[in-house]
Amino acid sequence: MRKVAFHTLGCKLNFSETSAIARQFADAGYERTEFSEGADIFVINTCSVTANADKECRKIVNKALNISPHAYVAIIGCYAQLKPNEIAAIEGVDIVLGANEKFNMIAHIDSLEKRANAEVLACDIADVHEFNQAYSVGDRTRTFLKVQDGCDYNCSFCTIPMARGRSRSDSIVNAVASAQDIASQGVKEIVLTGVNLGDFGKDQSGKIAADNSFIDLARALDRVRDIHRFRISSIEPNLLTDEVISFVARSQRFVPHFHIPLQSGSDTMLKAMRRRYLTSLYTSRIERIKTLMPHCCIGVDVITGFPGETEAEFLATYQYLNQLDISYLHVFTYSERANTSALQLEGVVPQAVRKQRTKMLRILSDKKLRAFYSEHVGKVYEVLLESDNKDGFMHGFTANYIKVKMAYNLELINTLQTMKLTGVDGTGEMLAHVVNVPAVDTFTFA
Repeated sequence: MRKVAFHTLGCKLNFSETSAIARQFADAGYERTEFSEGADIFVINTCSVTANADKECRKIVNKALNISPHAYVAIIGCYAQLKPNEIAAIEGVDIVLGANEKFNMIAHIDSLEKRANAEVLACDIADVHEFNQAYSVGDRTRTFLKVQDGCDYNCSFCTIPMARGRSRSDSIVNAVASAQDIASQGVKEIVLTGVNLGDFGKDQSGKIAADNSFIDLARALDRVRDIHRFRISSIEPNLLTDEVISFVARSQRFVPHFHIPLQSGSDTMLKAMRRRYLTSLYTSRIERIKTLMPHCCIGVDVITGFPGETEAEFLATYQYLNQLDISYLHVFTYSERANTSALQLEGVVPQAVRKQRTKMLRILSDKKLRAFYSEHVGKVYEVLLESDNKDGFMHGFTANYIKVKMAYNLELINTLQTMKLTGVDGTGEMLAHVVNVPAVDTFTFA
């Protein structure tokens, strides 16, 4: 039996797609192995978000061939769509598959013989219209379910529309069927993933039909009884409606946790980035969430060092985030990306300044998260425990995304336990232990 191994870079969406492609290989008779164990074919799913996409890809290709020198190497993912010829030039690569072609990989691999020159199969991104279903497997605790792909936005710093194409979605019927299939495998939490989740339901004309929006999807999934939790991975503030917020506040399954991209706390920067909102709208979304769900966890994406970001603009972002009732930050240092309009902007920020600003915001994030955790010390919540065993501890998450740790217990893997949160340790993690009292329901509001 031929063996296949996978390596995934980037987002949750990539992980869900790797799993879907792995199932195709399994159906074709391949045995999946760990990357470090060697294989007849290595599939590397790339990302285009980081500035070092080329370096990362080369590193993984070299690693694969050091393990199995005669292995066939296939490259897929966003970077493969954006820069297929650059990847094809990497020594040891045999085939490069674009956004459409990656989901038909089995048909494109007629043999596993090494090639003198890599084959490139990547259509123009404008020709990518089909939605391909995907969800991750392998972790019984949590699964990433892809329900949307592509993006119609034109943010000046972003290459994702060029890598993934126009916004398109699964049907509600198919998404529910996937959730039911996931539930049958014993999974307790589903994380909904997509490039622009709030755009769910768009057809090729760019319109969302009646009864086919994100809120309609959420209501349908909420009726899948064997899934204990649904988590929204990320949603744009201009698409996070009062209706969606109110629904999550009432739901017994959609958890009180939002990840809402901001990118800058300066309206001047938001306009330069071509974002579709200003800070006033963002503030109103945070206030609405906290009014209905005071215990809700809110994560925020921020970019530092965007062209034109003066010291004053950065301090405006810092001060805005400092006063905002949020829980943590994901901070990204701006990097120049080919074919983006941001390259034409003036006011390039020196790399050293970008890194310093990133460091400042990550310190602020640590303070925000510790403060959020501290608010919940002494409370009793349900925790979904996971299988990791690090230094004798296991970890899990509350519904509102507090990561807790306790002494490792094999029997508690993938179980929901009522736990008392006892304190934040020196590493910033929440300590907890199992208790035999009902969990406090602080998450559902009329």
